[in-house]
Amino acid sequence: MPSLNRVQIIGRLGKDPLEKTTRKGTKLAVFTVAVDRQWKGSDGVVHKEIDWFNVEAWGRLGEICLEYLKKGRLVFLEGRLRTDRYEKEGEVKYFTKVIARGMQMLDYQSKDKKEPANIELEEKNIEEE
Repeated sequence: MPSLNRVQIIGRLGKDPLEKTTRKGTKLAVFTVAVDRQWKGSDGVVHKEIDWFNVEAWGRLGEICLEYLKKGRLVFLEGRLRTDRYEKEGEVKYFTKVIARGMQMLDYQSKDKKEPANIELEEKNIEEE
């Protein structure tokens, strides 16, 4: 049976992307994206919730994210979910993040800096396990 692991989100960056380097020297961008939703309850009160997603962008996509993305920027991200497992004080913890495969900037920026309109890169499994 085939399987599918795909996620698409539109949201705003919570802070500027951070550059990280693995032990093997591979660079990646790490950042958070806030996705909010609003609804009106039966009492007429508007409710708002925000979900935060941790994102990793590897290779060339990561370089582009580091160059163009800033806190508050509205982006569309497409990728897959990955859950890492680690142990802390004898207790197993899980941490789920989005591994970005494509990114599109949705808000307008000044014409001083030429920006790529839509970035989608072939995933070459460059992330380290």
